[in-house]
Amino acid sequence: MNDLKFALRQLAKNPGFTAVAVVTLALGIGANTAIFSVLNALLFRPLPFRDPGRLVWIANANGGGLSGATTRVSNFADWRKRNQSFSDLGAYFAFFDYGSYALTSDGESTRLQGVGVSQTFLDTLGIQPALGRGFATEECQWNGRKAVMLTDNFWKRRFHGDREIIGRSIVLNNQATTVVGILPPSFDFSSIFSPASKVDLITPFPIADETDRWGNTLAVIGRLKSGRTIQQAQTEFDVLNTQLHSAYPERGPDYSAHLTSLQQQIKGQFRGQSLILLAAAGCVLLIACANLSNLLLARAGARRKEIALRIALGASRSRLIRQLLTESCLLSCCGAALVFPLAGLATGALAHSRAFSIPLLQTVGVDRAALGFTILIALSTGILFGIVPALQLSRADVHEDLKENTRGSSHGKRRAWTRQALVVSEVATACVLLVGAGLLTRSFVRLLEVDPGFRSEQAAAWPIGPSKAFANSTEQTAFYQDLVSRVQALPEVESAGLSDTLPLGRNRSWGVVVKGQTYRPGDDAFPRIVDAGYIKTMRIPVRFGRDFDPHDTAATEKVIIINETMARKLWHGKDALGQILMPGGSVEYHVVGVVGNVRHSALEEEAGPEMYLLGAQRGWDVEEQLVVRTKATLASLVPAVRGTLREIDHAMPVDEFTSLGQIIDQAVSPKRLVTILLGLFSLLALALASVGIYGVIAYSVSQRTQELGIRLALGATTRDVLELVIGEGMKPVIIGLILGLFSSLLLTRVMRSLLFGISATDPWTFAANTLLLSAVALFACWLPARRATKLDPMEALRYE
Repeated sequence: MNDLKFALRQLAKNPGFTAVAVVTLALGIGANTAIFSVLNALLFRPLPFRDPGRLVWIANANGGGLSGATTRVSNFADWRKRNQSFSDLGAYFAFFDYGSYALTSDGESTRLQGVGVSQTFLDTLGIQPALGRGFATEECQWNGRKAVMLTDNFWKRRFHGDREIIGRSIVLNNQATTVVGILPPSFDFSSIFSPASKVDLITPFPIADETDRWGNTLAVIGRLKSGRTIQQAQTEFDVLNTQLHSAYPERGPDYSAHLTSLQQQIKGQFRGQSLILLAAAGCVLLIACANLSNLLLARAGARRKEIALRIALGASRSRLIRQLLTESCLLSCCGAALVFPLAGLATGALAHSRAFSIPLLQTVGVDRAALGFTILIALSTGILFGIVPALQLSRADVHEDLKENTRGSSHGKRRAWTRQALVVSEVATACVLLVGAGLLTRSFVRLLEVDPGFRSEQAAAWPIGPSKAFANSTEQTAFYQDLVSRVQALPEVESAGLSDTLPLGRNRSWGVVVKGQTYRPGDDAFPRIVDAGYIKTMRIPVRFGRDFDPHDTAATEKVIIINETMARKLWHGKDALGQILMPGGSVEYHVVGVVGNVRHSALEEEAGPEMYLLGAQRGWDVEEQLVVRTKATLASLVPAVRGTLREIDHAMPVDEFTSLGQIIDQAVSPKRLVTILLGLFSLLALALASVGIYGVIAYSVSQRTQELGIRLALGATTRDVLELVIGEGMKPVIIGLILGLFSSLLLTRVMRSLLFGISATDPWTFAANTLLLSAVALFACWLPARRATKLDPMEALRYE
């Protein structure tokens, strides 16, 4: 306590130094606390399920797209009955975003997102309803009793947390549906399984023959029995699937089981990026520590007599080190005290943002783990930046220090090497961060330059889910044709079209057979069910043949349009026009056009085979996407389209829309987040390093005032003084740059997986960041050098 009281008095005597140190530490510790909070949610904190280490993700390993990673209902049912490794299996309908729910209340309709789950899904995860119950058996049958469970967030937002909602009916998709339960706040389906989306409710998904006909649709999760391992379960499922293939050949060959831990499935893909960000935040803190060590070394000059007197009075070296480290740790704790409101604001903004498609990002927050981490890192930081000054001061020469009278003699060359070494470390660390951020930035720019295959400007999409049921496909097609023609007639609209899925979102595949050939594994394509206006509205270029037109109807020849990749894959450069395909079945379709490639999985992935079928010939889905391109602006387009849609179907929700630009933004959001954060850290590192260089040179000038005064009195020119000060200041900078570039060549290799269209050793990035850091360092040296040239020789000679 005596050490603490003395430390408080020392810091209070130097408010300027204390303020600078506390703010510097707050920046460094705050960056680490914020990143730790993100990593804690994404990597370290266990999933919010009972005994999550026993949960296993069971994925199909045959075929591409989501259809190739999911399994069919009959396989899921057989796995549940026959396996001996899992206490139970649960599943959810992986294509849930192909439809939505319209909640009708007081004549107004609200669009909600829901997901169908098996009766065993919540029990497998170990989730208990916060209120009410789970789904009963009669609710999980085909055409069973309508029931729904609400998420905690939606329940509070829409029903204000009314507990009496349990057992009451709400109108979903024009059907009375009973609210049977409320999910706990800890279970946010979308943040775990479908990041950046918004799930408001879950419904029963029937494990029945009717849903089995839909093909591969289920994402499956299992809970391992006690004593069983994933490897043992994998071996069992390999044998089990072989038996199922033999017993049920009509299910086809396109299923298997690849088992991984659920934790790895959810969190594994972002581990590399997260650890790079943590390392970057740590580098910022190290630079801050180097700065503060230099500040303490500079301040030590004023305390040498004090320390010498303490030693003369009998203070031991360990006692002095303890006192000095108490002061540095107190500084660090003051900086940490400023961290929590800043880190809370930063993590809160991330958690409430739907702009980044990263699992569990919505659960990010400054919790007890972050508090413990901050306290630990604050104490460690205090020791780290305080130990070097403490060791140097504790080695004081009592006789010399008590005799020294002038500032000029109190700190000589014997300790200058320490300050120079700290500058070298700052520059080297800043160089590594700048190169890493530069590589990611250039990579991100290259990614944005990729042609997605469609034009995103001045276009938006509305989900269309009619409130009424249609008697047949003819009536449904007539409804959609009328809707598109009425929207097309608006003066703000250039063109409009329909599709069951938009690019860079959903991912599925259908098997494709060329007439006269047998199906070959891997002959799959991404299907889009569209109308005659979609390709034109998206501005997808027609390479050969023609686009769909209004004359293509259910009564005419069935036609199909494919992309360039599919044409090359199936016909190896031969003319695809006029060829006959059988997509997903035995119905024949004539190829009438070949269009440009659209990147439907990710911008960084090459476009795969893709085919377009007419909804009027193939049949429409439950919900479609209306794409509208405007002649004017989206601001004028949105109210006009909404008004027309309300006139067509007043009970259909029409408020939600997405611009095509937002679709691209969402697709690159993980890389954007990493690039932004690493860029911020590198700029902070650059600023701290420049301040550190300036501080060392300024202190050096102040200690050499008499020397510089003598030089000026003896005829030295302004240029001579500038060259002397800047030259000495740039020596550690150059050494730091060399070490930093060498370290960057080694460390940036771990970033290869994060880069797109650029090498990890890109010379332009290395050169540009070297020049930037050199220019900033030169400016930081020039400022005190310029001040040195303005010294009055007579005043300098009297300087003490």
